Amino acid sequence: MGISERKAREREERERQIVVAARTIAEREGWASVTIRRLADEIEYSQPVLYSHFKNRDEIVGAVALEGFSELAVMLRAANKPSSTPRERVEAVATAYLEFAFARPAIYEAMFILPTGLRFARSDTPAALREGFGAMASVIAPFSEDSDTATETFWASLHGLAELERHGRIRPAFRSNRIKLIMLMVSGQSRETTF
Repeated sequence: MGISERKAREREERERQIVVAARTIAEREGWASVTIRRLADEIEYSQPVLYSHFKNRDEIVGAVALEGFSELAVMLRAANKPSSTPRERVEAVATAYLEFAFARPAIYEAMFILPTGLRFARSDTPAALREGFGAMASVIAPFSEDSDTATETFWASLHGLAELERHGRIRPAFRSNRIKLIMLMVSGQSRETTF
C-alpha cells in the first residue's frame, strides 16, 4: 500500500470518527451539545483538523443525516414484504418509518429538521436520499398515476405524524389508527373503518 492510499484511508477513518462522535453526543445530549470544539475534544484532534474534513457543523450534521437516510432505506425495504398485499405494504412501510423516527430521534432530527445542505428531487440528490424515497414510492405506485407526488404526500403525512407525536402534540396510543387512516387515503378507499 502506498503513502497516498494510507493517507486516504486515515482521512476516511478520521471523518468516520467525527461522524460517530457527533451521532453519539447528539443521541446522548442533543444536537445543541454537538460543537466543533466538543467534537475535537471527543476524538482528540484539533479543531483545524475537523475543519479540514468538514467546513462547518452543518456538513457534519449532513454526514450524520446521510447515514440516517441509508439506515431508513434499509428499514423501509425490509418492511416491504413481497408476500404482503399492496395495502399491507403501505401499512408496513408507514409503521417502519415511524418506528425509525422514534427509535433514532437525534438522527431523525439531523435528517429532517437541522440545516444540512442536502437537497431532494434534484439531479445532485445523494443516492441515500433517493433510496429512501424509492422505498416509499414502491409501495405507493400501485395506487397512483403520479407516484412521485403521491409519495411526497405520503412522506409528508408520516413526517407530520412523527413530529407531532415526538413533541407530545398527538396521542401516542392512537399511532396505529392514524397509520390505518393513511393507508386508506393512499389506497383510495373511503369506507368507514372502526378502530
